Amino acid sequence: MRAVLIGNAGGSDAGFVGNRLRERGFAFAEGQREHPADWPALDGVELVLTLGSEWNVYRPETAASVEAEAALVRDAVERGVPLLGICFGAQVLAHALGGTVSRSSTPEIGWVTIAVDGPPVASGPWMEWHDDVFTAPADFDVLARNDVGPQLIRGPRTVGTQFHPEVTETMVRDWLEHGGAESYRRHGGDPDALLAATRANVASSRPAAEALVDWFLESVAAA
Repeated sequence: MRAVLIGNAGGSDAGFVGNRLRERGFAFAEGQREHPADWPALDGVELVLTLGSEWNVYRPETAASVEAEAALVRDAVERGVPLLGICFGAQVLAHALGGTVSRSSTPEIGWVTIAVDGPPVASGPWMEWHDDVFTAPADFDVLARNDVGPQLIRGPRTVGTQFHPEVTETMVRDWLEHGGAESYRRHGGDPDALLAATRANVASSRPAAEALVDWFLESVAAA
């Protein structure tokens, strides 16, 4: 089964989510956010996965690429192609379909729990790494939230997560080594402690991510 993955150059590791989708029979064609003209077409595609990013939806320097991704989201929704957006991908999803994205007064970096209402999705701990908050499009349901804002939204054959179900220890180590450690310290965090927490938490977040993918495929994408 054909799937399209959208991520930034050097940041297209779909981690546990990608692994589970491959186990379920999907093969990915990748598109880099920096080069939207080269993205795969959606003809014959059975799933779209959009990943997180260091970008912000509202920054003018990336506006053209954000709008290209928003157009892809709208195209997928109109075609009925199942779409799963993670963190920045969920923010673009919200932006594309009438929700809002703005700077949060409370950046979230680290392992957090969320309040889930309905779907068989774990409350966490899930990795968060973002400083924005979004509102859901009008026809979407908010299925999980915390004090900062929505964490899991669902629309027709479409799901967005503010948290990172895909994250692995290797990914967090890479984020820390490429500028994330300094950012985390500015927010009062200890990068070594975050890496230790990641090492402990992925033991439960991996099966939780697999269960989330299974729910998405069987209850959302199949609807």
